[in-house]
Amino acid sequence: MSRDSAPRVRQTGPPGEPRAVAWLYLLPGFVVYAAFLLYPFGRAIQISLYDWDGLTLGTWVGLGNYAQVVQDVGLREAFGHALVLMFFFGVLPLVIGLALAAILNRARVRGLSFFRTVIFLPQVVAMVVVAVAWRRIYAPDGSLNALLDAIGLGSLGRAWLGDYTFALPAVGLIGTWFEIGLVTVLLLAGMGRISGELYEAARLDGAGPLREFFSVTHPAVRGEISVALTLTVIAALKTFDLVYVTTKGGPGNQTSVPSYEVYHRAFELGQVGLAAAIGVTLTVLIFAITYGITRIGDRG
Repeated sequence: MSRDSAPRVRQTGPPGEPRAVAWLYLLPGFVVYAAFLLYPFGRAIQISLYDWDGLTLGTWVGLGNYAQVVQDVGLREAFGHALVLMFFFGVLPLVIGLALAAILNRARVRGLSFFRTVIFLPQVVAMVVVAVAWRRIYAPDGSLNALLDAIGLGSLGRAWLGDYTFALPAVGLIGTWFEIGLVTVLLLAGMGRISGELYEAARLDGAGPLREFFSVTHPAVRGEISVALTLTVIAALKTFDLVYVTTKGGPGNQTSVPSYEVYHRAFELGQVGLAAAIGVTLTVLIFAITYGITRIGDRG
């Protein structure tokens, strides 16, 4: 039989090295990922099935801790507060960042790189430092009340972080200030890649600034919007240090969030099993919300 007539082996996979070799390349990263994320998460799920104080022998309760997460009024309120913070950490910075980035991109401001650095600055400051600074601003004798006094609105002053009505929005506005820089820089980077010919074509068709934004700018930065919203929503749902430093969940239970409840239940009340159940529930909630945001962004 000639060499030309020899049967050829049909390749079913991608060209190059065998698929098993590709898995070997991924193995070191997967081992690290499993050791520092998958294994601890699995242990948290295991602990969440026990009534355990962290010291003595635990008692099997099955899904009892998860039932308590649903039934406990304080825990339900904590998850509700986290959803409220999603608006301040995610939606509000996105709206402000979109408007700010669109204005800066259209105006072609000089020194834009310096402005990006300045507006991004809060991201490089530890949240604990941010919380301490804003706690001083919100204090009864702090800068905010002093400003209200100076413009003749001293009657509106109050102990912002100790007020049952305004404590949660006050904490949320700190998150808004913190996240605006990140969102704006991400959107500016996306808008900088848009071809100027698209804007010229829109102007030739008679489009004004608002029409340009919704027809050219917004569709082009949908990916950046999805990334920004994902990052800010995760930050809102897992925030702990901000709440711990500013209010410690108070006044009452008005600013308590799930991540703070994990700490409070585990280390202050000795309810480690319940704290693990809260943590697992929060992880599933974060995954579900971010998955939904990602799917909507990909579909767009």
